[in-house]
Amino acid sequence: MGATPAGWLQALALVGALTLCHRPLGDHLARLLTSARHLRAERALYRLVGVDGDADQRWPAYLRSVLAFSALSVLFLYGLIRLQTHLPLSLGVPEMAAHQAWNTAISFTTNTDWQSYGGESAMGHLVQMAGLAVQNFVSAAVGIAVVAALIRGFARHRTDRVGNFWVDLTRISLRLLLPLSVVFALVLAASGVVQNLHGFEQVTTLTGGARSIPGGPVASQEAVKLLGTNGGGFYNANSAHPFENPTGLTNLLEVFLLLVIPFALPRTFGRMVGDHRQGYAIVAVMGLFWAASAALTTFFEHQHAGNALQAAGAALEGKEQRFGVAASSLFAASTTLTSTGAVNSSHDSFTPFGGGLTVFDMMLGEIAPGGTGSGLYGMLVLAVVAVFVAGLMVGRTPEYLGKKLGGREMKFASLYVLTTPALVLIGTGAAIALPGERAGMLNDGAHGFSEVLYAFTSASNNNGSAFAGITVNTAWYDTALGLAMVLGRFLPMVFVLALAGSLARQRPVPASAGTLPTHGPLFVGLLSSVVLVVVGLTYFPALALGPIAEGLH
Repeated sequence: MGATPAGWLQALALVGALTLCHRPLGDHLARLLTSARHLRAERALYRLVGVDGDADQRWPAYLRSVLAFSALSVLFLYGLIRLQTHLPLSLGVPEMAAHQAWNTAISFTTNTDWQSYGGESAMGHLVQMAGLAVQNFVSAAVGIAVVAALIRGFARHRTDRVGNFWVDLTRISLRLLLPLSVVFALVLAASGVVQNLHGFEQVTTLTGGARSIPGGPVASQEAVKLLGTNGGGFYNANSAHPFENPTGLTNLLEVFLLLVIPFALPRTFGRMVGDHRQGYAIVAVMGLFWAASAALTTFFEHQHAGNALQAAGAALEGKEQRFGVAASSLFAASTTLTSTGAVNSSHDSFTPFGGGLTVFDMMLGEIAPGGTGSGLYGMLVLAVVAVFVAGLMVGRTPEYLGKKLGGREMKFASLYVLTTPALVLIGTGAAIALPGERAGMLNDGAHGFSEVLYAFTSASNNNGSAFAGITVNTAWYDTALGLAMVLGRFLPMVFVLALAGSLARQRPVPASAGTLPTHGPLFVGLLSSVVLVVVGLTYFPALALGPIAEGLH
């Protein structure tokens, strides 16, 4: 079977699996976020930390809880990394520099999982399990908790309460992420993914040579890495490593895992606001962008200028032969359209337009379907912008889900939209302007610029993947990218929670003849157009200097 038919079959199988899971998983999420019943284990945790599980919070208190929990997570993980040489199961790895440890702690706490190190050579098993894997759970849960607060803002009326962060965090971790991770860790281990506590073992190859093979608790971390759209690889090669991703079947399963929760969340949204059609409209926009990106990436990777690529039949450089072009392109589109950042091929080796699409995917704001929680709240903010634009066209005060969108709401939405582009463009400009940091580019010209642009786009959007043709393990890059991750994660959350609080206080506005329907094809087209216009106006000059210039050349 040729690569193209096999690619179509993989994509169809993936769409079928996601469709089957959309309704039951979305409904399960809605139930756990709205239920008044606490499990016994949850009540024990509330007593341990001194939380009243039956008391809702105002949005400032919800935000303070998010920030306090994340700050403590950074400090704990930083200390664990710095002390790992003195801890059990350290495997004798050398001590990590302070600036790199800070960058890593920020990275995993913000759901970015950007790595300026090789996982198997820089992290012991205890840090992997007690530090990085734990953050894979809770950072994903934080994103879902924030979007839950925003949905409550749309669903509730005349209240200043948007939920309880500690209840949301606990329930999402215990009732959603933990059971799913256990099941899929067992599936991955049974499929050949490594799961042990071995260190480096010496083996003899078929040619008689000696090699040092690293083991570790890979399957257990791989499952939550993908389900929580985290992305940090246990091994430096990430999901291209056969110990993390041994077969074509596990590759398809991994793509499914990183998409299943983000694509189910619109169902949760529709159920919580009492109108499933609203969720279908949102998931339709997400699905359109995902399908277009996967198809275009595959197309560009089969367009091969140059004798070597023409002889090979496709751009095979940097791609695992176990997967080929189609599966690599599907993985690349899915991981950059979410905030996952896991890779099964080298994006730096993609064709100019294929690699440019991975950058563009992240510039969309990772909303198709985006990260766990962050994708949906990003799409809902853009939906607010789309409704406002439509209101300006017809001269009416815009309304969305029975809530009026006035100046206060649009200020929060505008600040959300502007935050990430500012971080990306300012960071890229600073790196290019500084001669010392510009020297870290391993390529010059348009491709070298693309590498820097990709790095700051990935960090600011909390993706974590990289073009890799750039030296980022320096004090400047670790600090600058760390700041981009922090601000790119938490500043948007400030505006999202403020928007949630503003919406929750409003009285319901009954629909009238002039109300824009937000559940049909017209709104799907309008929202898609707004997404493209916002991204195009913001990023086109930077894209023109990088991947577009390289592709045209």
